[in-house]
Amino acid sequence: MTDAIVLKGMTWSDPRGYDPVVAAATDFARLHPNVTIVWDKRSLQGFESTPVEELAAQYDLMVIDHPHVGAVVEQSCLLPFDDHAPRMAVARIEAETVGKSYQSYFYAGHQWALPIDAAAQVQALRPDRVSAPLARFAEVVELAREGRVVWPLRPPHVLMSFFTLAANTGAPCSVVPGPLLDPVAGRGVIEAMQALFDAVDPACHGMDPIAALDALAEGDRFDLCPLTYLYAPYGSDGYRAHRIAYHDIPALGEAGPLGSALGGTGIAVSARTAHPELCVEYALRLASADLQRGLYARNNGQPGNAVAWSDATVNAAVGGAYLDTRMTHEAAWLRPRHAGYMAFQEEASHILLDALEGRSDPGTVLAALDDRFNESFPA
Repeated sequence: MTDAIVLKGMTWSDPRGYDPVVAAATDFARLHPNVTIVWDKRSLQGFESTPVEELAAQYDLMVIDHPHVGAVVEQSCLLPFDDHAPRMAVARIEAETVGKSYQSYFYAGHQWALPIDAAAQVQALRPDRVSAPLARFAEVVELAREGRVVWPLRPPHVLMSFFTLAANTGAPCSVVPGPLLDPVAGRGVIEAMQALFDAVDPACHGMDPIAALDALAEGDRFDLCPLTYLYAPYGSDGYRAHRIAYHDIPALGEAGPLGSALGGTGIAVSARTAHPELCVEYALRLASADLQRGLYARNNGQPGNAVAWSDATVNAAVGGAYLDTRMTHEAAWLRPRHAGYMAFQEEASHILLDALEGRSDPGTVLAALDDRFNESFPA
């Protein structure tokens, strides 16, 4: 009789993060009856901030956020897939990935996770209250002055909007030491954010994307959210009181919906696991086209695989959310990932909030962002 094996996994607590990996674990047990994968979960805030090296000491499998990969390399806490998975299997997933999702987990010459969930900042609206998405950021400000716009500003999402708008104007923030962005462009972005900040309800200051989408879906106060990470299950009938439709971002620049700050998640394997072969096999299945457009999508998952994003059945279940935001995702901007970036992300978010709340002027804010950004790189 084969000895029983229990693998431990850590993901995040939203149904989008938890339900599909649990369903995939049950499916995996069909192939390996002696293997049980037990998934724990943590909050969105914990997912965005908990160091991966802490998780790798306790778990075999982890759903991670790509800005952590620089620290991953520094701590040597994850297995590189290119050294532990069949080359053709990894190449297939790379070819089938939406936008830069696969690239986001490639760092220092190795692939540290496989993309299982693709996301970027998109436009969300109530289709029963808004007839069409807004094309321009200025239109969003006008709607906000009528009290109809919700916008998640809780750190780090205020910084994600800053990143998105900077890249959208053709002045993407730097990912290497030096000025974070052109100061003239930076002032323009802060001025645009200030106009919207002054028009939205102060309750937005404490909202993350889930809170903003709940406010949009559950009541009748808000009609639109201009920049929030895609949560496709909200596009399903019955997921919340009202269905949300997703579209490409409204443009501040002249090039259309380009430059949205990339999000999403990847599946990673701890360097400390006693069962690397099983963990890698599970990860490859989880990221595969067949599972992503089938079991994964049916269990509240938001696929990272382009085959699933193009699938008519997958789209029908979420009101076309994938097809209607595909351009935004394909043209998304990849934020810094160096060791030290995560501390900068938190500090920079508060620096921006100080500016928007009137405690700092744009010039001071941009200088402080430059200083903190350069200090975040290893000496």
